[in-house]
Amino acid sequence: MKMPALIMSLLLAAPACAEVDQGPPNTDFTPAFAGQTRAAALPDTPVIVETFATGLENPWGIAILPEGGFLVTERPGRMRLVAPDGTLSAPITGLPQVAAIEQGGLLDVAIAPDFASSRMAWWTYAKPLANGFVTAAARGVLSADGTALTAVQDMFLQDPPSLIPAHYGSRVVFDGQGHVFITTGEHFTEANRQLAQDLTTTYGKVIRLMQDGSIPPDNPFAGTANDPQIWSYGHRNVQGAAMAPDGRLWTMEHGPQGGDELNHPAAGLNYGWPVVSYGENYNGSPVGAGQPRADGIEEPVYYWDPVIAPGGMLFYQGSAFAGWQGDILIGSLNPGALVRLDMQDGRVVGEERLATDVGRVRDVEELADGTLLLLIDDGDGRILRLSPAP
Repeated sequence: MKMPALIMSLLLAAPACAEVDQGPPNTDFTPAFAGQTRAAALPDTPVIVETFATGLENPWGIAILPEGGFLVTERPGRMRLVAPDGTLSAPITGLPQVAAIEQGGLLDVAIAPDFASSRMAWWTYAKPLANGFVTAAARGVLSADGTALTAVQDMFLQDPPSLIPAHYGSRVVFDGQGHVFITTGEHFTEANRQLAQDLTTTYGKVIRLMQDGSIPPDNPFAGTANDPQIWSYGHRNVQGAAMAPDGRLWTMEHGPQGGDELNHPAAGLNYGWPVVSYGENYNGSPVGAGQPRADGIEEPVYYWDPVIAPGGMLFYQGSAFAGWQGDILIGSLNPGALVRLDMQDGRVVGEERLATDVGRVRDVEELADGTLLLLIDDGDGRILRLSPAP
């Protein structure tokens, strides 16, 4: 294929305003602390957006390979290599059967910390079972030529199976200390959502395992009657996860009508769903008791109302975008954008929306030069490259 071509014009900087223009909220809840929502709008960053790769069908996850190029998943059940020039490979062989129904399919992809020697890749997917569907995390060895996965095995299976093919999560991230975190959803329905509070199930949870699939002995529920895989609970549908520079896990989860949340889940803590929420049900009825907070439940670091419908996220570490170091970048599916949060001392002090007219941003990845790749979730999906304007 041809080299990437410029598809969008320069976005000129504009003065900051009081807050990002996002429309009226669905609820009238009072934030728990200043800056928990609708932080001050940051000055617009002038950027250039280019097409990097095309020809993908509903791409969902992307991972950089140390030898160059990328692994990319397509929700219908394909994984491909994308070369440094944007060329797509044929589908990689060896993947397990995927339930590509409604929100299900092939989801996230990540490479193991020792990939350079092990060639081990991980991915999450909707797995069909005899009595329903589950979020699964699997791993396999990518061949040297990038055409096949071998020694494939499931490392995590959500329990119990659900007949509802929705709210799977999920992301898979490594902490560099031998652990892997896997995020899940709670399969959407009024009955299923209650299981986000049930510590014997893995609905609406963050899961923490050793990379061999065993249970870390310091997991909060290890050695108890609860599921020892659980790290935190009370989540709705966690589709963003990233490790901060200090080694702490942060997540992004979908709220209902309003109430998308940024959290940094800690061991054994409850993040509220469906007991409390800063949003409301899609029919306008209250969630739970209709309150945004309760004793024993952790506050989100930040929330959105109306939603951004979060995808993947990262902490920016590069130098291409001056002043962004340590900021959180999040893909937005609705209304669609790259969302930047200026972080100071663990709090959000400013927000910016970039690339607001490119569609559903499902994932974001940072390149070695500090520019960014945006994965656009569409039937005619593509990868865009975002760089600072000169």
